[in-house]
Amino acid sequence: MTRREALKYMILTGLGTLIPWLDIRADSLENTASVNGKKNEKNDIMKVLLLNGSPHKGGCTFTALSEIAGALKNDGVDSEIIHIADRPVSGCMGCGFCRKAGRCVVNDKVNELIDRLDEFDGFIFGSPVHYAAASGFITSFLDRLFYAAGKKMAYKPGAAVASCRRAGSTATLDQLNKYFTISNMPIVPSQYWNMVHGFTPDDVRKDEEGLQIMRTLGHNMAWMIKCFKAGGREGINPPESEPRVSTNFIK
Repeated sequence: MTRREALKYMILTGLGTLIPWLDIRADSLENTASVNGKKNEKNDIMKVLLLNGSPHKGGCTFTALSEIAGALKNDGVDSEIIHIADRPVSGCMGCGFCRKAGRCVVNDKVNELIDRLDEFDGFIFGSPVHYAAASGFITSFLDRLFYAAGKKMAYKPGAAVASCRRAGSTATLDQLNKYFTISNMPIVPSQYWNMVHGFTPDDVRKDEEGLQIMRTLGHNMAWMIKCFKAGGREGINPPESEPRVSTNFIK
């Protein structure tokens, strides 16, 4: 989309005047045809994104993700933990801008990640449990990410991790796993449901079973990525998708 096309879209939708607080940059939309980001230069480099959806940068969720990162490293797979809650994350407004632009109309960390998606071979989303659900931060973030660029993550393995004091973890995992199953993303398993328990990072470090689950998840993620890469080298590529059929309960 060119600068002129972006500005025209803003004028037609009224976004430029009705929502003046949005950071809409036409110059950043000029190259939306190349939203794929930069592909890893070397095909043998494997990297996993670990998304921290907690408002606490170094809290319980981070502790769980760090355990996964250690297991990945031991298996020769790089990883990067990205903390998304250092500033407010807007929810999806349903404006439809991303359908044409391939990125969100709100220019924040969601678009920053969209530009980098091709760097990663797998994705792990971590969240604390808030009211038996994923955090508002990661819910808003993933809604917009998958609306705008879900196809760019298709056929890459994904997994979800929940951190809770006591309960609500399985409901949180069920919510997060739905992003994968609607986007053709194979889910990576572990030896138990991917959860840790504790009120503080020190509590989580005492959850021996939970940490083992995290390590097993990391090893399984590394194994699955390597299998997919080996298959690709042998010419076994992801299946071609059929044209999408959308229906509702009326017609």
